[in-house]
This record gives sequence, C-alpha cells and structure tokens, in this order.
Amino acid sequence: MQIKMTNEAITEKKQRAAKAVALLEEKYPDALCSLVFSKPHELMIAGRLSAQCTDARVNIVTAILFDKYRSIEDFANAEISDVEQIVKPCGLYKTKAASIVNMCRKIIDDFNGEIPSTIEELTALPGIGRKTANLILGDVYGKPAIVADTHCIRICGRLGFTTSKDPVKTESELKELIEPSKSSDFCHRLVLFGREVCSARKPHCESCALKQICPYCAE
Repeated sequence: MQIKMTNEAITEKKQRAAKAVALLEEKYPDALCSLVFSKPHELMIAGRLSAQCTDARVNIVTAILFDKYRSIEDFANAEISDVEQIVKPCGLYKTKAASIVNMCRKIIDDFNGEIPSTIEELTALPGIGRKTANLILGDVYGKPAIVADTHCIRICGRLGFTTSKDPVKTESELKELIEPSKSSDFCHRLVLFGREVCSARKPHCESCALKQICPYCAE
C-alpha cells in the first residue's frame, strides 16, 4: 500500500530538488547533450541508436552515418541493409536500421517532412520511445522535458526524489518536483554528474556536490 506524503514532506522534497538543480547548475554551467548533432533529425536518430549503447560509441557511428545521409529524405530513401552496416557497432542493428528508415518515411508521409513537436506524435514514430521523444522536446523545441535515462533514474532514486526504476514513473514523479523551465537541462547535467561522480558501481560521495542534500551519502 502506497503511503501518502504529508504536505511538509512534499515541501521538503521540492526544496531539496530545487537545491539539486542549483548545485548542478553551478557545477555544470553548460548543460550540453552528450549526443553530437547539428540538425533535429540527427538527434532523433542518435537517440534511437543510444538504446543499450554508450553515447560515445553512438557519436562515432553517427559521424559516418550523417556524412552519408544528410537529410530526412536521404534516410527515407536509404536501403535498410546499407544503414545496417553502418550502425552495426551500436548493437540491435537490424531493428535500429529499420526503425531509422521507417521513422523518416513516416515523417515525410504524415508530417510533411517536419519532426513533430508533441510527445504523442513523437512516440508514434517507429523506434521512438519517451526518452528520445523528451530529448527532442527539450533540445529541439525548448519545451519542458524529463529524459528518464539510467543516470536520471539512478541519481534521483539515491536523492530520494523518486520511488521507482520505471522510466515513466520516474518522469511523472520528477515533473512534480522540478521547475519545468529547468527540467531538460537538469537531465543533461545528471548525465554529466552520473559519469563523473555518482556512478552506478562506486559513487564518489566524498567529493559529491550534492552530499549535503543526499540521503544516500548520509547512509
């Protein structure tokens, strides 16, 4: 049975969340996306390739991929087998290649060649889940967005901001805590923080900028 939080507990959690946002802003002034892209569709495709693959490897692969296919139309007209050979190092390459080509075809057929700007339309594209959809909403359209990736789920769980490892549940809980205008950049900073400090196996609590507000550090 879920225990309902008191108003005081909710207020305290929101205050700690605001403090976390401020501390990470100070530590990482430039909230840059870890995926390299120069066009909106490139972020969409890189996001698709990042499933079960590191951003570093994706960036290596997309440097080749985006040099060969430069537009949504190029991808829509591509042979899936040719895309497969390029994206193979990212794993699940047959599924990823097919979804990349088919999502671009759907964008042309259903959205006049423009990447849609709502979570419902984005997640209707082949291979696009809520994580990548939110990434596009935040980085392309400047809308409030929570990208519930592994770093976000792990760190916000340790901070006591969320109660689940489910991405949808995490997204929902964080929307209640994080100021909408800061949500997208906050998630980018969590990635940087997760790689540098709050790692999965051995978090460096002794040098953590958030240790003053983190229950995990206090254990």
